[in-house]
Amino acid sequence: MSGHSKWSTIKRKKGKIDEARAKVFTKIGREIAVAVREGGPDPAGNSKLKDCIAKAKANNVPNDNIERIIKKAAGETGGANYEEIIYEGYGPNGIAVVVKALTDNRNRTAGDVRHYFDKYGGNMGTSGCVMFMFDYYGVIIIEKEDVDEDKLMEDAIECGALDFITDEEEIFEIRTDPNDLGAVTSDLEAKGYKFMSSETAYIPQTYTRLEDEESMKKMSKMLEMFDDNDDIQGVWHNWENEDEYEG
Repeated sequence: MSGHSKWSTIKRKKGKIDEARAKVFTKIGREIAVAVREGGPDPAGNSKLKDCIAKAKANNVPNDNIERIIKKAAGETGGANYEEIIYEGYGPNGIAVVVKALTDNRNRTAGDVRHYFDKYGGNMGTSGCVMFMFDYYGVIIIEKEDVDEDKLMEDAIECGALDFITDEEEIFEIRTDPNDLGAVTSDLEAKGYKFMSSETAYIPQTYTRLEDEESMKKMSKMLEMFDDNDDIQGVWHNWENEDEYEG
């Protein structure tokens, strides 16, 4: 099994987690609450909730916090009505960008997303304008330290993984069908593996380089703005040399 990963994107997310854990907890908590309202509080019968719990654990959200969010959401009547919206657009020099939002105010979030694109040299496009350039997978990230590669590959395949990627120095990447992410994560967890992240993701089929410093600066700032917005749950792009920018 083989493939191509962009560890820089994971590192960027990890950096944001390390410096702003409360914001990450808030975003994941919102996802869990929505999953509970849509499918009930039992992860055994709610695959979306099961995936959210796996993502929360991978991001070191304490079990007590997860249980508290589930109980609160299960007991709520009314409250904010969140909807998931996917935005697509282009960054500087045509970098393809997919943005996933979970919002209770479609107009506010659309305005924010459009502003970030416009401010940093890109533009928000129409539905489908870049999505054909991405594949949708469940993605599990495991640190290489103290992990036997052959054993992990064997276990991943046994648990139902579609792909196993080892071409990065620090991590293993396991890809699954999006609907199988929760089950594969749970099965690997039962085998004793610890995760850096476990979530669905849009993986670009091809990548584009940014050659000038100004374009890289704008693209990096755009991604920062998306990460800092509580409505934005995930951002994916095909910027190839993100890890070369140190601005």
